Amino acid sequence: MTATMSASEITLFRDNVKRFITENVSPDFMQWEKAEIFPRTLWNEMGEAGLLCVDLPEEFGGCGASFRCASVVAEELSRAGLAGVATSYAVHAYIVANYVLNSGSDKQKQKYLAKMASGECIGAIAMTEPGTGSDLQGIITTAKAVGDDYIINGSKTFITNGQHCDVVIVAAKTNEQGGAKGLSLFLVDCDTKGFQRGSNLDKIGLHCADTSEMFFDNVRVPKSAMLGKLDKGFMVLMNELQRERLSLAIGSVCATEGILAETINYVKDRKAFGKPIAALQNTRFKIAEMATDVRIHRAFIDQCMDNYEKATLSIEDVSMAKYACSEMQGRVVDYCLQLHGGYGYMTEYPVARAFVDARVQRIYGGTSEIMLELISRSVLA
Repeated sequence: MTATMSASEITLFRDNVKRFITENVSPDFMQWEKAEIFPRTLWNEMGEAGLLCVDLPEEFGGCGASFRCASVVAEELSRAGLAGVATSYAVHAYIVANYVLNSGSDKQKQKYLAKMASGECIGAIAMTEPGTGSDLQGIITTAKAVGDDYIINGSKTFITNGQHCDVVIVAAKTNEQGGAKGLSLFLVDCDTKGFQRGSNLDKIGLHCADTSEMFFDNVRVPKSAMLGKLDKGFMVLMNELQRERLSLAIGSVCATEGILAETINYVKDRKAFGKPIAALQNTRFKIAEMATDVRIHRAFIDQCMDNYEKATLSIEDVSMAKYACSEMQGRVVDYCLQLHGGYGYMTEYPVARAFVDARVQRIYGGTSEIMLELISRSVLA
């Protein structure tokens, strides 16, 4: 694969992804949901199948594929209703790997990227703290210079891949007076003395996506572990949030496409008053409304993906995409559940999982309210 893959090549790759999901993910997914974690071996299987970090350059174990091609794996996981795996995958392959690729030193790239592509090293990113939420400027975890090292102290929460990760990007304050300009990022290996991960957090959705608290008690890392430049971590975070928020918007659309297709099949089969509920005008009109809603957001996402690959995607547009697509997902999934009636409230039905999995889309990666603030700044400038 190359960065100039044709549409037919991407289709072939998509078919391979679907086959992998059918054979290796879907059969055991409900067991993983109940266990609230999927097996560590899945990462290795995905690496062996060439599905991790495919947009990394070949020298780092990737294929040099385009962003559109790299999005295929998480798209199909989301469309198949496997949101927990899709979320963990996206954090590792889309976000952490690209932080290292775009801001890492040559030594850091050599150390981590090939192992991330193979599934040998799984990545996480630790920004959120118990008292900060979306307010990254309020981070209180510190990293203080001591000789040739930094000593990190603090805690993080809601960290995706928190149980499986081998390396975590940690946002810490290196300048007490700097505010947003006083943050730096560090690559912390999870076997470093003083690092401790908490238990797997119990969430209402995304059950098999391991999510943890993390604690840093005098964690000593060399200065060479800094990702990017001193006190410039906030700018790195802002630059990479473009990709993260676009990926979340794509996931919202794909997950909604998947559950709408499942709902259409359901209403064709489910009978009420002696005929399929798809024959009822209310059902037909609601399906038409939802199909239109999804199609409009798909068109916007396709435009955003094109602009991202051209490096012309604006903060305004990606904020609109993340906001609009996650809100759309919430309302469409809610009515898909309504059309299932009482069965929609049963966890064995895909629509029930889709309902609870969708809720966090309006929170992580920047809440809907934060997106509206960013959009308003641009519109009212």
